[in-house]
Amino acid sequence: METIESPKLPPLAVSPRRAAQYLDVGHDAIYTLLNQGRIRSVKLGRRRLIPVVELERFLADEMA
Repeated sequence: METIESPKLPPLAVSPRRAAQYLDVGHDAIYTLLNQGRIRSVKLGRRRLIPVVELERFLADEMA
């Protein structure tokens, strides 16, 4: 019997470590940006997540 796999959806939010990988910076830099309020995040349970759109906004602001 054939199984149908659903397409893998891109993440809506990522961990600070994954955000650091996306931006090619150290995770300390991400925590600094979070503490400065330059990148916003959400807390779900014990996890801190950064919306991908927030990373895109940050990059767009830095380019302006």
